Amino acid sequence: MFKPITFQNENYLIHPFRPEDLERFGQISKEVFCILSDDHTLKFVPNKRLSTFQEAELFLQTMLMNAHAERNYLHFITDKKLSKVVGIIDLISPQVAQEHYQIDHYPFFIEFYLSSFASGCYLMTDILPTIVDQILSQGISNIGAVVNRDNIAAKKVLKKAQFRYKNPFDQVQDFYEITQN
Repeated sequence: MFKPITFQNENYLIHPFRPEDLERFGQISKEVFCILSDDHTLKFVPNKRLSTFQEAELFLQTMLMNAHAERNYLHFITDKKLSKVVGIIDLISPQVAQEHYQIDHYPFFIEFYLSSFASGCYLMTDILPTIVDQILSQGISNIGAVVNRDNIAAKKVLKKAQFRYKNPFDQVQDFYEITQN
């Protein structure tokens, strides 16, 4: 069983949904809605758009249940000074990937989304290597990521975290992977 990731640096706390977050469920829902309804954030993944606050609440409820069912593991990037969720990291199990993709092998997949004001600050460049190390240290041997070919920033972040280009994923996206040696 995957153990959710928790760590912090000077500015950010990376964590799963915690019991104390229940008291802030409405606020976290608003913060997630802001991220997943932002045009800048969704430029390369418009299909992830949430249209209403109620969709954000349902999204979070579903993610909480999925974590308990070991389907996927949602993590928040919380700005410690603002006490605000500024990003989301989702680790998707191979079983869920099989439900959505037809590929040769099914690693765990990682997805990340940042609020527009947090992008361009090297946030993911700083934290993704630690996240990857923590995932691999749990016996997960490889992690995949799918990125839009035009998303230069995301490709740079993946490469700096030691992901390697593998092959085209579909007509607009490429598949990157990191494998533990």
